[in-house]
Amino acid sequence: MGAANLSEVDARVRDLVMRQLEWDPAVDASAIAVAATDRTITLTGYVDTYAGKLAAERAAKRVRGVRAVANGIAVRPKLERTDADIALDVVRCLELRSTVPANVQAAVHHGHVTLTGEAMWEFQRRDAEKAVRHVRGVRGVVNRITLAPAAASRDARHRIIEAFHRYADLDARQVTAHTKGDVVTLSGRVSTWLQREIAERAAADAPGIRRVDNRIVVEPPVDEDEIC
Repeated sequence: MGAANLSEVDARVRDLVMRQLEWDPAVDASAIAVAATDRTITLTGYVDTYAGKLAAERAAKRVRGVRAVANGIAVRPKLERTDADIALDVVRCLELRSTVPANVQAAVHHGHVTLTGEAMWEFQRRDAEKAVRHVRGVRGVVNRITLAPAAASRDARHRIIEAFHRYADLDARQVTAHTKGDVVTLSGRVSTWLQREIAERAAADAPGIRRVDNRIVVEPPVDEDEIC
């Protein structure tokens, strides 16, 4: 594909992302700018919540033809809050989420929340982060919750592959999984970011798996008509 054609494809993908941002009710796209290079989307500008920043990234990843997303959106809360006030709300949210282990702690610095502690399952780490991302005044979340040591199942790889086949939105034939101890490495090629994230989520939820090395490549269709 020549440079001229590539530029045309990028323009189309950029326009589709902009439309998706404007369409998504969870995104305030009024101050977001979109650029595209080789189907890699760069988001800049600002929103008033951290949840809105993540929603914009998810919306961009859903667009067919997008290969990667760089999220440079800044969070500028409409109402400034002290770290102490944010911390109080963060603690309440963690306590109300029944799946979050009691040992999880949070520190807040200039609106950025750092989570620490230990969990038994990957979904508990995710739920802790989900619990605090909507707190007013939060500018970012760093998840440093570790997973407790657990013996990986001998058939972990087989169970992960079985999980891949249960998902209607994932072509399991295009993805491979290799386990070594409590680490699973994913490889292969998929056509959308949604498929890549589905594979990672399924692998992370396998018993005994503490880390997923996701090397799956997103390869959108080459045919321009498929992204029009």
